[in-house]
Amino acid sequence: MSILTANDLYKIYGKGENEVRALDGVSLQIKEGEFAAVVGTSGSGKSTLLNMLGGLDRPTSGTVTVRGKQLFKMKDEALTVFRRRNIGFVFQNYNLVPVLNVYENIVLPVELDGIKPDESYIGSIIETLKLSEKLKSMPGNLSGGQQQRVAIARALSAKPAIILADEPTGNLDSKTTQEVMLLLQATSKTFHQTIVMITHNEEIAQTADRIIRVEDGKVVGQ
Repeated sequence: MSILTANDLYKIYGKGENEVRALDGVSLQIKEGEFAAVVGTSGSGKSTLLNMLGGLDRPTSGTVTVRGKQLFKMKDEALTVFRRRNIGFVFQNYNLVPVLNVYENIVLPVELDGIKPDESYIGSIIETLKLSEKLKSMPGNLSGGQQQRVAIARALSAKPAIILADEPTGNLDSKTTQEVMLLLQATSKTFHQTIVMITHNEEIAQTADRIIRVEDGKVVGQ
């Protein structure tokens, strides 16, 4: 069953001779529990695609459906709430809140919704991602790999329909990259979590269940 569907997505900037098609008719489906990697060179449109799939930017035309809901039929406020509850983000730069400790960062999306965290579930995430001894630490005192683990835990905390990871190992050394990729794989299997990961690295992409290739704003293989 598809948990995310993109249909005929276009993102066009400029007009006439200056027209740039960042996305040029992209359609794809992601199944529940699937770990998919979107691969493409810089400027291929993969980050634009991720922004559309996550409802962070609106397309020129086309639809994105998550858990049966069309994202771009929602008004901005409703879309913000839906995104917080259904889409987890993992960014290259971690985007942790520097004044909150590790545990506070992890449960932040849940608490923003006014919901009490599911301590059993949060505990299993913390254990899986090997963060038990760092819960009171501040982000500034963590290594890059540790910060990325916190970012993954935060993305999981609201039990989202899908996690979108944008170059999640881009700032990490090769050893830490391998560790984070193993943790993403474990996350996918342990929590039956759907993950779409953007990467330009073919070796990293091979760890996913499926590779979607993007060139010049089009899907050329999946």
